[in-house]
Amino acid sequence: MALAAGLVCGSARADDTALRAVLFGSMEAGASVFSSSGVKLVFDRFDRDGPVVLVTAGGGGRPEGGGRSPVLMRLTALGSALAGYQFIQDWGAVTVFAGLEASREALSGSGFVQAMPLRTGLRLHGEVWARPTETTLATATVILGSARSDAYARLSWGMALFGAYLGPEAAVYGDATDYRKWSVGLHATDYAMGGYRFRLSAGCQLETPLNQWSPYVSLAIWNAL
Repeated sequence: MALAAGLVCGSARADDTALRAVLFGSMEAGASVFSSSGVKLVFDRFDRDGPVVLVTAGGGGRPEGGGRSPVLMRLTALGSALAGYQFIQDWGAVTVFAGLEASREALSGSGFVQAMPLRTGLRLHGEVWARPTETTLATATVILGSARSDAYARLSWGMALFGAYLGPEAAVYGDATDYRKWSVGLHATDYAMGGYRFRLSAGCQLETPLNQWSPYVSLAIWNAL
């Protein structure tokens, strides 16, 4: 869900002042799996300062138990509706959002499923999409949520090669269950094909309480309407 604010505003083009939308979806697969989709709406042009709305929904699962048997699976579904503002500069864009989020979780084990109460809260979301030079791209994302007391941050840098920005990325995530995830890898961002744009990432991640490195791959797709 961190994809939406920065990536789409850098590549979208608008020729009128009508309401515009970007549809997006993403999936990350590793020791844990998570996917999300949503829409970003602007009320003017993508290349101008102005208000924005971001609506997302997603879900996934991750193993728990620290490698001990039996292993539990934590299943999560969440959604958010945020409003914010984008600031467009010659070097890139800064977008900030705030709004409501809701989350529902369940623990699944051998022969049982324990559903947890619905939790709601506030979410803050900020992104920077910057082009330090004509051939480089740097991004930064920070997301804070109170429903699950979680936090997410991602940094990336890339150089324009083979029709995309190629370079390193790093991310960290944590929540109130003492779950932590650190990721380091490579990405190819803003590759265009058939009216869609893509970001593909791959690397290694360390998750607690499993405390072991594992590979991950993620794919994001977005399209301006």
